[in-house]
Amino acid sequence: MTARRAALGLLVFGFSLAGLPQAALAADRQAVRQASLETENASADTRRLAAWVLATGDSQGLPFLIVDKVAARVFAFDGQGLLWGTAPALLGAARGDDLVGGPADRPLSAIVPSERITPAGRFVAARGGNLAGKNILWIDYAAAISLHPVVVGLPAEHRQQRLASPTAQDNRISYGCINVPPAFYDKVVRGLFAAGVGIVYILPETRSLETVFFTPPPSPVPGR
Repeated sequence: MTARRAALGLLVFGFSLAGLPQAALAADRQAVRQASLETENASADTRRLAAWVLATGDSQGLPFLIVDKVAARVFAFDGQGLLWGTAPALLGAARGDDLVGGPADRPLSAIVPSERITPAGRFVAARGGNLAGKNILWIDYAAAISLHPVVVGLPAEHRQQRLASPTAQDNRISYGCINVPPAFYDKVVRGLFAAGVGIVYILPETRSLETVFFTPPPSPVPGR
C-alpha cells in the first residue's frame, strides 16, 4: 500500500516513475512532501522538522506524526515521508513543554490546571486501548499521554465545536492528551499505525526547535 500511495502521489504532482533512479525517486518524493506541506499551510517549524526527519532518517522508515501545538494541528506521514493527511487538534489546556505534577494514574479531578500540558519531544507511539476499551494511540504510556478521537467531555467544554472552529485560539482544553476528529483517527492514524509502532514528534511552544530535536544529548561523564 505504501508503494502504491507513493506512486499515486508522484503522478498527481506530475512526476513519472518510469526509468527514474532511486536518488531521483527520493528527490521526487521529497518534492511531493514539500508541495503537500505548502498546500496545507504548515508552519515553518513543521516544515523544518519534517525535512530534518527525512534527511537524518530519524523515523527509521516508520510512519510519523508531527503535532504543531501553536497551530493546534496534526500532520501524518508514511514511512517514506509522504503526507497522508492533516487535521486540527485539541491539546493540553496549560502551555508548556515538560510534564509536571505527580503520578499519571491520579484521577483527572486531581490534575490542576497548570499541570494539563501536552509535552514536547520525540515519542515512540503504538496503538492500544484505554480503560474503557477504546482504541487510542499511546504516545507516552507511563505519563498517560495519548492521541485519540475527540471525546464529548463536559458539555460546557464544547470540544467538538472547538475542534471545528477556524482558529487555534480555543483548542487548549484537554488534560494533556491530543484529541483529533474521529474520521481522521479512523482513516489516517489507524491506517498508518496498523502494522505496529511509529514516531510522534510534538513541537515545543516555550523552547526552541533546536533544543528539543536538533541538539545532541550531552556526552556521558567518565566513570558514571
